[in-house]
Amino acid sequence: MFKSIFKTVVVSSVAAVFSIGCGGDDGGGGNPVDPNNPNNGGGSNCSANFRKVVIGTQTWMAENLNCNVSGSQCYLGNADSCTKYGRLYDWDAAMKVCPSGWHLPSDDEWGTLVNYIGDSSTAGKKLKATSGWGSYGNGTDEYGFSALPGGFGFSGSPIARVGSYGYWWSATEVDVGRAWGRDMGHDSEYVGRFNVYKTNVYSVRCVAD
Repeated sequence: MFKSIFKTVVVSSVAAVFSIGCGGDDGGGGNPVDPNNPNNGGGSNCSANFRKVVIGTQTWMAENLNCNVSGSQCYLGNADSCTKYGRLYDWDAAMKVCPSGWHLPSDDEWGTLVNYIGDSSTAGKKLKATSGWGSYGNGTDEYGFSALPGGFGFSGSPIARVGSYGYWWSATEVDVGRAWGRDMGHDSEYVGRFNVYKTNVYSVRCVAD
């Protein structure tokens, strides 16, 4: 299941940088974050310098979210890892953490991204960043999505597969305890679709409302 790689869809590739608040009272949900707090645990893109990319009819964040809220963590507690790969979130935190004007993509919205590219068996290569993936698994990043392998974690266990596999939440539930997600790996060109327990921790990409 964790080796599967799901397809995504992308459109035009104009990357941009913008300033925006994360969570708190700005309508984005989640917990307030002080970007000037040196103990922010790697939450450096919570309030500024988000990159975004337009892919077809959708606007996506062009980096994994790195906003330090309850229910999120860094690999080995290392802020440098969060700076590179973003934080990992349990599903409840992922549902609240996107800034105002953005939201956690639904399973269908992930499907729209993948379908735009046209073939789930090769979409991963086109969405992966040109560096950061181990074992010669880098992508071509044709659409500026720049997917990076933040790994995953089970409830109460260390984060694993950082640098080799990336997993991203969707907002679509399977049932009260599980939700859908997408994954990409260093050893495949695929974008996979999976469902897991909401207590697991995965990366977050937000899509514009």
